[in-house]
Amino acid sequence: MRTALVTGAARGIGAATVRRLVETGHHVVALDWCAGDSVPGLSPQATRADLESLASAYDGQVLPLIADVREPTALTQAVDLALERAGQLDVVVAAAAVITGGSALWETDPAELDLMWDIDVLGVWNTAVAAVPALLANPDPAGCRFVAVASSAAQHGLFHLAGYTAAKHAVAGMVKALAADLAGTGVTACAISPGSTATAMLQATATLYDVDTTELASHQLLRRTLTPDEIAATIAFACSLEGAAFNGSIINADGGFTP
Repeated sequence: MRTALVTGAARGIGAATVRRLVETGHHVVALDWCAGDSVPGLSPQATRADLESLASAYDGQVLPLIADVREPTALTQAVDLALERAGQLDVVVAAAAVITGGSALWETDPAELDLMWDIDVLGVWNTAVAAVPALLANPDPAGCRFVAVASSAAQHGLFHLAGYTAAKHAVAGMVKALAADLAGTGVTACAISPGSTATAMLQATATLYDVDTTELASHQLLRRTLTPDEIAATIAFACSLEGAAFNGSIINADGGFTP
């Protein structure tokens, strides 16, 4: 059985990814955390309850971990936990992210930009720094996958979301560079860019724009919101042995999004 580490695992796309990976034969270390009131609308208590509920549904295949992706030592501990549990790490999904915005770039609160940079970008960086050596040490590194969750904002400039757009462009560039660094090792790296998906983050985006989520979904040729399970299925394929062809790629799982 393969072993995976998933960050941002408590809800939304992260939780759906945990479920899909378990269903495809993985043990999963499910990591999430929300420190104090730094992220509007979320709380440490809710995060803990969501993780515990996820773990209880899968009888030992999911190990919940409260940890902050902004802390490099926390990611090292998460990797160590996976190694202690199974002896190796096969898959990493960096899904932890937040969104803030609602103002033009020059009017954006620097604290909002700092928050997204620290979680959305450095969180992925910290996860890679901690996890990639374990992937390289795997007995079969050719089967190991690092997958980051980007966004349609990684390919487009979104109105009044300059900070989030910059962060997700950085994630895309980081994954491409990571794949280049991993060339010849067998370990692969890619990113999945979801479109408007029925999550709390989409609702937060709609609130920033003062519109309904159906308005956001109208920008997708699919003409509906995607489900977390649909995105998780794409992520799970990228994590599979067959997903090697995605190496160095940004996969647009966005239902045909156009700004």
